[in-house]
Amino acid sequence: MTAYETVLVQQRESNVAVLTVNRPDKLNALNAQVIADLGNAVAELEAGSVRAAILTGAGRAFVAGADIAQMATMTPAQAKAFSYAGHELGARIENARFPLIAAVNGFALGGGCELALCCDFIYASTKAKFGQPEVKLGLMPGFGGTTRLPRRVGPGRARELVYSGEMIRADEAERIGLVNRVLEPDELMPAALKTAELIATRAPLAVRESKRVVLRGLESDLVTANELEAQAFATLFGSEDQREGTSAFIDQRDPTFTGK
Repeated sequence: MTAYETVLVQQRESNVAVLTVNRPDKLNALNAQVIADLGNAVAELEAGSVRAAILTGAGRAFVAGADIAQMATMTPAQAKAFSYAGHELGARIENARFPLIAAVNGFALGGGCELALCCDFIYASTKAKFGQPEVKLGLMPGFGGTTRLPRRVGPGRARELVYSGEMIRADEAERIGLVNRVLEPDELMPAALKTAELIATRAPLAVRESKRVVLRGLESDLVTANELEAQAFATLFGSEDQREGTSAFIDQRDPTFTGK
C-alpha cells in the first residue's frame, strides 16, 4: 500500500480498512493534497480485497473544513477547479465498490461535513459538531453540501443549516437523520469497526449491488428504481456467492463468500 502524505491507511485482517486524514495541526483541513491522497487511497483499496472501510480524522477533528488559507487567494477559475476536485473525490467515495462509514470524532464542518455525507452512513462521537459555515466567509458549499445534505436530511433542514452557517451537535445531527449513531468518544471506533467487520462477512457482490442500486435509485423515479433493483437481484443469481449463501443456509452452516 502506498504511503500518503496526508492520509494514513490501515488494512486489517478482517478485510476492513481504516482511512485517517492526518493533518491534526490544521484540524485535517482539506487542501489539494488531502483530496488527491484520499482519492488515490480509495482507488488503491478498490483494487484489493477490502470489503468495508472507515473514514476518520486524526486528533480532535474529523475534517474542520476546506483549507481557508489555500482558498483565500483563489481566482474564480481556480475555485471551480477546486470544487470539481472535491466533487470527484465525493463521487469516488460514493461509488466505491465497498461501503465506507464516516467515524466523525470531532469537527465536521464545510468540506468535512460534505466528506462525511459522501460515505454510506455516519457514526459520530458525542464531541462531534456538524455544519456548513461557508456563508460566514461570503461563500457557499462547494463539495456537495447543497446536493447531498438535502437528500440526507430533507430540503428544509438543509436550507436552515446552509443559510445560517450554524453548527449543530451530534445529538441534533442524529435527530434530523444526518447521523446514524452517537457514541462516547472511546466507543466510536470500536462501534464503527464492529459494523464494518460485520459488513465484510456478507457477500461482497450483494453488498456492492445493494450500494449501487440504493444510490442510483435515489436519483430515479420509483418505477425506474424498482427496475434497477429487479435487474440487480436477478444478476446475483449468476454468482458463486449466491449459490454458496443459499447452500450454507440449507446446510445450516456459515457461508464462505469469495466475491465471485
